[in-house]
Amino acid sequence: MVHHSAQRPASAIPDKLPNFVSALSGEGASSSGGALGLAGAWAMGVGGMIGGGIFSTLGVVIGAAGQWTWASFLIGGLIALATGHCMAALTVDGDRSGGIYRFLRLQGYDKSAHLSALVLLLGYTLTIAVYAFTFGSYLANVFGGPAWMPQAMGVAAIIVLAGINLRGASDAAGVEIAIVVGKLTILAGLGIAGLVHFNAARLAVENPPGWFGAIIGAASVFMAYEGFELLSYDYDEMADRKRLIRRVMPLTIGTAIFVYIAIALAVPMLVDTSRLISDGEVALAEAGQALLGTPGLLLITAAAAMSTGSAINATLFSSARLAREVASEKKLPAVFAHENAQHSPYIGVLTLGSGAIVLTILGGLASLVTGASIVFLLVFGTVNFLAWREGVGNRFYAAFGTVGAFLSTILLALHLSKIV
Repeated sequence: MVHHSAQRPASAIPDKLPNFVSALSGEGASSSGGALGLAGAWAMGVGGMIGGGIFSTLGVVIGAAGQWTWASFLIGGLIALATGHCMAALTVDGDRSGGIYRFLRLQGYDKSAHLSALVLLLGYTLTIAVYAFTFGSYLANVFGGPAWMPQAMGVAAIIVLAGINLRGASDAAGVEIAIVVGKLTILAGLGIAGLVHFNAARLAVENPPGWFGAIIGAASVFMAYEGFELLSYDYDEMADRKRLIRRVMPLTIGTAIFVYIAIALAVPMLVDTSRLISDGEVALAEAGQALLGTPGLLLITAAAAMSTGSAINATLFSSARLAREVASEKKLPAVFAHENAQHSPYIGVLTLGSGAIVLTILGGLASLVTGASIVFLLVFGTVNFLAWREGVGNRFYAAFGTVGAFLSTILLALHLSKIV
């Protein structure tokens, strides 16, 4: 087991969430002082995962995995489940927020911890930009307009959601629950409509890949599972945190696995796979239009807007708290530890949001999705290895997650190099 320093008191935050949030969670603030109950934490995790990924990358996975697309999401989900178990176990063992940064610090790898925090913060800035660009792309697809409209709408989304984050944990979590419930309802309807007409032949693509394509597909879009680790940054915000983080990790990841597999099987029943591959970022909108015409197009666009919006919200919320944690230990400028009157780490929110705005304006971030997947596979592989080495949590899960994450990284790198 690791030997850790004395626990830092949980950040002062509002006493409770709005009543409807407390009712959903079934938990109030506890002696840990946290404001996030089960519903709020689940929504933050699901919102961080089911964001731009399923809307902008489904065609990419189909192109790589063909009829095995559902298996790509299953493989990635199993690696994510193992990692979530290890991350929860390591967080509880250290009883501190901070994710891999904290784990490496507790092991005495200060330089590696500092580097991991910087890499993750850059990765989160990129993912926020990807979500924002996808948000704008779906809305521009409906409303039309000039070529700069996707970027403009994405920037507007970042500004609005950064403002909500500046209001503190209660408002961020309350908005997240509403968004997540709404988008899951729409995606569930799309999934059911496609699955009732299920025909395995419609999953086929031209020049179908073998089963190896499922592994390449899983690695290529592993970014779709990025987001559950944000919960380790929110640990100090949680009510009954040691118990809650163990419960919410598998629940959050399991929700994403179910949704991704259902959509991967259902959407090709509504739209030809060739169109899903070619239409890229707005492929699901075409599925909605094929199902219900204009109302279907509008519903899926609404789901895409809610989904990417919740991912921006959750990622800003949690990554700003990572920056605060690192700054409190003088590994980032002290200004990142400052909080406003609502106890939000506002410098982190504004800095990450501003960086994402710049990247959104630049656009063309699709090629960075694969790079981000590699980054997160490496990070998650390291988390699993640390858990295995320290004997924290289930060693089988840790070993599976370590091998799965690092092997996927190697295979993806070989695939990008056109070696395999």
